[in-house]
Amino acid sequence: MALEKIPATVITGFLGAGKTTLIRHLLQNAKGRRIALVINEFGDIGVDGEILKGCGDDVCREEDVVELANGCICCTVADDFIPTMRKLLDRDRPPEHIVIETSGLALPQPLVRAFNWPEIKSRVTVDGVVTVVDAKALAEGRFADDEEAVARQRAADPNLDHENPIEELFEDQLNCADMIILNKTDLLLDHETDKLAGDLKTQIRKGTKLVPAQHGALDAAALLGIASAAEDDMHNRLSHHEMEGEVQHDHDDFVTFSIPLGAIADRESLIDRIQDVIADHDILRLKGFAAIDGAPGRLLIQAVGPRLNSYFDRPWRADEKRSSEVVVIGLKGLDRAVVESRLKG
Repeated sequence: MALEKIPATVITGFLGAGKTTLIRHLLQNAKGRRIALVINEFGDIGVDGEILKGCGDDVCREEDVVELANGCICCTVADDFIPTMRKLLDRDRPPEHIVIETSGLALPQPLVRAFNWPEIKSRVTVDGVVTVVDAKALAEGRFADDEEAVARQRAADPNLDHENPIEELFEDQLNCADMIILNKTDLLLDHETDKLAGDLKTQIRKGTKLVPAQHGALDAAALLGIASAAEDDMHNRLSHHEMEGEVQHDHDDFVTFSIPLGAIADRESLIDRIQDVIADHDILRLKGFAAIDGAPGRLLIQAVGPRLNSYFDRPWRADEKRSSEVVVIGLKGLDRAVVESRLKG
């Protein structure tokens, strides 16, 4: 007879959304359930761990809090995450539930897929993926209350794909979720919360639960016991990178080409040209770099559909050529010559 798998809940969301507050409330109201925590953070090492250690007493003892501080958990699965899970599962008295708080910049998809690794697949399952959203910030057009802090956190981890715009990461977190918690709704009026919920419902998978919350206060019975077995459902939870991979393999319907842009005198005019071209042509994605006259930094450009993001991601290195080039992915029939002519201005 097969042993019952230990459930694990993956909690993700940007810096400041309220993940730690949510977990602390969970531990204080766990009603005796033995919970182990795996906390992934970098930059300000130990902050979340020190907040959470001991707050659950016998429910979550200090030795049940494990910190992974070697970078974003989605990038260090084999080196850190799998060995940590094995140690928890091999205990004489293993936990009854495992809660994993990811870095706010972690892609949930690679982490959930790791539950299919042979070392742990037969012993643990993803009970649910929970994405915590800062409702106040999102209602005001931001992804986090302090987006500069998110940028600093992002820059601190060399393992991250810094070409990914933050909008894509947010969408990936939504798409992988079984439950989305709209936290900090006490800072919104009722109609603002309703509008935000309505907007999000157009972006999430069918069946994903959307739950308003204040100060991370959510009943443990609602948060745990979702029983989604998400590791067996990853074809419905694809990230942008995975969807782009499908595009690249479907040559009948899509085209991909790169365009060298030459010297760029003005950032704003370049961005305006890109937005105009995207609006007029069947461009699905556009990404690349630009060297702006007089700017010491490399301008990173990313567009998904009509959403465009650009920022200086790092200074140009002394040993590299300053150049400007974008890659365009579009529907079959896209007129490359026209697109190239308009982008070059």
